[in-house]
Amino acid sequence: MLAGLYAYRKQLLEEGASHRADAMQLAERYTKAAEQLGHEQAAVRLAGVYAMARLADDWEEQRRVCVNVLCAYLRMPYETDTGAEGYMKGEREVRLTIIRTIRDHLQDPTAATTWCGYDLDFTGAVFDGGDFAGVRIIGGKVDFRGAVFSSGTVNFNYAVFSGGTVDFRLATFSSGTVNFNYAVFSGGTVDFRLATFSSGIVNFSIARFSGGRVDFGLATFSGGTVGFNRARFSGGMVGFGDAEFTGGTVGFSGATFAGGPVHFNRARFSGGMVGFGGAEFTGGTVGFSGATFAGGTVDFGIVAFSGGTVGFGGAEFSGGTVDFSGGTLSGGTVDFVDAEFTDGTVDFSGGTLSGGTVDFGGATFAGGTVDFGIVAFSGSAVGFGGAEFTGGTVIFDTAVFSGGTVDFRDTVFSDGTVDFRGAELTGSTIGFDNAIIRATCTIVWGTLPEIPVTQF
Repeated sequence: MLAGLYAYRKQLLEEGASHRADAMQLAERYTKAAEQLGHEQAAVRLAGVYAMARLADDWEEQRRVCVNVLCAYLRMPYETDTGAEGYMKGEREVRLTIIRTIRDHLQDPTAATTWCGYDLDFTGAVFDGGDFAGVRIIGGKVDFRGAVFSSGTVNFNYAVFSGGTVDFRLATFSSGTVNFNYAVFSGGTVDFRLATFSSGIVNFSIARFSGGRVDFGLATFSGGTVGFNRARFSGGMVGFGDAEFTGGTVGFSGATFAGGPVHFNRARFSGGMVGFGGAEFTGGTVGFSGATFAGGTVDFGIVAFSGGTVGFGGAEFSGGTVDFSGGTLSGGTVDFVDAEFTDGTVDFSGGTLSGGTVDFGGATFAGGTVDFGIVAFSGSAVGFGGAEFTGGTVIFDTAVFSGGTVDFRDTVFSDGTVDFRGAELTGSTIGFDNAIIRATCTIVWGTLPEIPVTQF
């Protein structure tokens, strides 16, 4: 029995010594890899990247430390201008290799050496390229706060976001491209709040949004492009709340909206364009509640609405254009309730309204133009109930009314113009119940029978 105890104790001592030897060897590898990363020659630094990544695979207890070292390298000062002081030849390849290494460890959450779920800190880093294609963000935080995207392309194409956070707050996009094309968002958050876009491109083309959150709140757009072209929204949220647009483009061309909100609530537009050309709405909500339009364009041209809501409730229009021309409304709601128009244009010209609702209830018109010229009304309800006109123009020139309703009940007309010149009424109802029309306001009836109204 004593011999057995002695043998067991000897085995424990040998295992402990072996473990200490392994730990010492791993620590020595760490020291060597760190020294290589600090070497003046790019080739040696590259060797250090591979050595640190291999060590992370072999040393599970300190894997996060190894990963943090690679992220810290990217946060080091980096000069991209080849003619500037501080430029280091070969440094770009070192940094791109680190990014590829991180990408390769974020592909399979079930792999023994996965880095999925780890926090990755890139705060303040300078990016002139990098490939994160296909990464799976299932938890943790990928932190790009204050990062600068100055050139090149950073790819998150085909990435899957099912949890965690990718944080671009206060980042600067002065050039280059960040791609989320074909990415899948079913959870988690991608946060661009307070970011600055003066140039460059951020692409979400053909991305799928079924959950999670992409937030551009309080961001500033003076140039560049953010594109959601042909993206599909069936859930989740994309927000531009309180953002400021003085230039640039946000595009949803060809996108499909079946659920989930996309909102620009309280955003300020003095320039630039938000485009939904060719998009399809079967559900979901696009909201501009409380937004202010002093310039720029919001383009819904040639859009098909069979459901969902586009809301401009409480928005202020002192300039700019909201364009629904050539669109088709067979369902859903376009809402301008309590909006204020002192200038600018809302254009439905050439559209087809066979269902759904366009509502200007309670809106005030002191200027600007709302244009339904050449529109075919066969079923929709267009309402101006309780609106007040002290100026501006509402145009129904050459419109065809074969069904549906245009309702001005309880509306007050003290100035401005409502123009039915050339319109054709074969089936719709145009109502002015309890409306008040002062002598200073002009209604051009054209060929339509004049409807008795109260004059003051």
